[in-house]
Amino acid sequence: MPAFAPRGFRLNLTPAVQRLLIRGTLLITAVLLFRSVFFGGKRHDSIQSHGVVERVFLQEKDLDVSKFPFLQSRIGRDAYPDMFDEEVTDGIWDFWTRFQKPFIVGSETTREDTQVMKNVIDDLLQFNGWVAAKCQTLVRPFSQSTDDKYNDLADGDHLYYIALVVHSADHFLVDQLAIIVQLARRLGTRHIFVSMLDQGSTDATPTLSDLCEAVLTILGIAFRIRRVDPLTINYYPLEEAAVRNLVLEPLHELHQKRNIKFHRVIWLKGFTCPMDVLESLRVSEQNSAAMVCGMDWAEHNGFFIFSDRWRTRDIAGDLFRQARSNSKPEAGPPRDKIGSERYAEHLPFQVFCCESGTHVVDPEQSYYRGIKYRASPNAQNLTADVPTDPETPCMDSTQMWFCRDLWIDASRGTPMEGKGRRGASGRRSGKRDVIVENIDPILGKADSAPDAAAPAGDRKRADKPAVAAGNEHIDRADRPATPDEAINAAENEDPAAQLANPVKEGQDKEEAADENSGTNIDAMDESIPEPEKIVQEEDMWLIPNSEYRAARILVNPRCLTTYGGVSHTKLALDLFGDRDRGLNSKGRYRVDDWAGAPDSFVCQEMRTTGGRTAPKSQRRVSFILQNELENYHQN
Repeated sequence: MPAFAPRGFRLNLTPAVQRLLIRGTLLITAVLLFRSVFFGGKRHDSIQSHGVVERVFLQEKDLDVSKFPFLQSRIGRDAYPDMFDEEVTDGIWDFWTRFQKPFIVGSETTREDTQVMKNVIDDLLQFNGWVAAKCQTLVRPFSQSTDDKYNDLADGDHLYYIALVVHSADHFLVDQLAIIVQLARRLGTRHIFVSMLDQGSTDATPTLSDLCEAVLTILGIAFRIRRVDPLTINYYPLEEAAVRNLVLEPLHELHQKRNIKFHRVIWLKGFTCPMDVLESLRVSEQNSAAMVCGMDWAEHNGFFIFSDRWRTRDIAGDLFRQARSNSKPEAGPPRDKIGSERYAEHLPFQVFCCESGTHVVDPEQSYYRGIKYRASPNAQNLTADVPTDPETPCMDSTQMWFCRDLWIDASRGTPMEGKGRRGASGRRSGKRDVIVENIDPILGKADSAPDAAAPAGDRKRADKPAVAAGNEHIDRADRPATPDEAINAAENEDPAAQLANPVKEGQDKEEAADENSGTNIDAMDESIPEPEKIVQEEDMWLIPNSEYRAARILVNPRCLTTYGGVSHTKLALDLFGDRDRGLNSKGRYRVDDWAGAPDSFVCQEMRTTGGRTAPKSQRRVSFILQNELENYHQN
């Protein structure tokens, strides 16, 4: 019985009871300590943190799902109560207990079961999907074929993060799974992490997600498959930014909780051959590129046109052409001179922004530096009042915001480089001696120090056209022809081109070319003329964009992306055929001269809120890195 003493409450416990309580307390403390040391969390749908012993002795270099089950998780599974759930569960349990379990654990059949699983894994690693099986037979420039084993990538022992967002995509999800399996076969199943987001699909995508989960589980590939309901955001760029950041959540969790860094992030879109993805990885590594994009092609009236023009700008800030795949190589999508020349030779070329199809991103230059996908916070209906001021921020796609953030981040702390070099607009900066003393107050003390780690290849191009924006008054005979003029001149001399683009009565050749160029499913009407270039006033206090370090953004024209109903084989024949076969391309991947950011770019923004196909307006917006950096420091 408890007894009350003058000094407080006191229990009369026997020594045996006291020893029992002490032992129980010590046991509970030991269990909690053991769990805190060896297990960092309780939930299996999120990445667990390192325990103390793991942090000191067990720094993993690969993604071992047998050691860390939380590396394979499924969130938001599309499963709803059904009237036959109990019967189905009973049948599954009966089959397991009567047939599967005895076969697996039996001493006589254990070896057989192991061999069965090995055969299953071998069969899955040969999985080519419905369309991907034809990739090995496609025409490729530079003798690219299956003979290239990409040993340079496999021997690098790097980790790769594969991200994909699917929405009612049952027509090519199986082929995307085949691409993942083939990449795992070449790079190693423990060297990739798959993050898949199913955004409110209404077709067979949830069922195929179950198939993806089963295949990845058997192969021992780390993954997170997540399903979310359709978002209520009525503005496509904000919706796109939200889902992309959700897909990247495991990337940041693994970095923050387990100190695991990925070498590259591969965004899968549509259908792309595995060897093309591997080649884009090689292009990314050899150029230390922040982003390398493929090329997205859509089929229209029996031919192919370049798609995703809403997200793509050449290094001069202009829209890509809506070029046909079977047109002349020099009539390719990029409009700038150097980009057109390299595209004609099927070589990677520098751009201001891209996201055409499957693309590769270096997280060390982007995601690990705090760059996230975002969109304009001023989502509104612009039908009544379309902005015309070039200083008004562009309400364009999420990817265009991401590209601008890459350029701004690359410019932070960049020293002034060289005198009188041309930038992307071809304008020389003759004011460097005057403005060099003003760098510190503009960029800030932390960002004004020279960057010793800047690559030696980060120099600006010196062979850009010398005609500056705003100098259109120069006589045409006194200046070099632009790429558009050169192509038009070639077409005028080519009878086949004239037959392909017939001119109707009362219609000039330029209008006829626009009419026959096809339509783009996610861009505005081609009949609307492109905005004129902005005339930049010479300002002695303005630091030209050419003086900042360039963001390394490339397009690899040999990485093709198509969608349902598009013949990948015919597209490859149109683009490559027998041209440039037999040449060695490995030494030509690298881009040596990097141009600075353009002073302005063509902005496509939605005139109304809504989905991807909402009407868009088009204008030209200024892009001065000095102003962008000032806004960055203020925010």
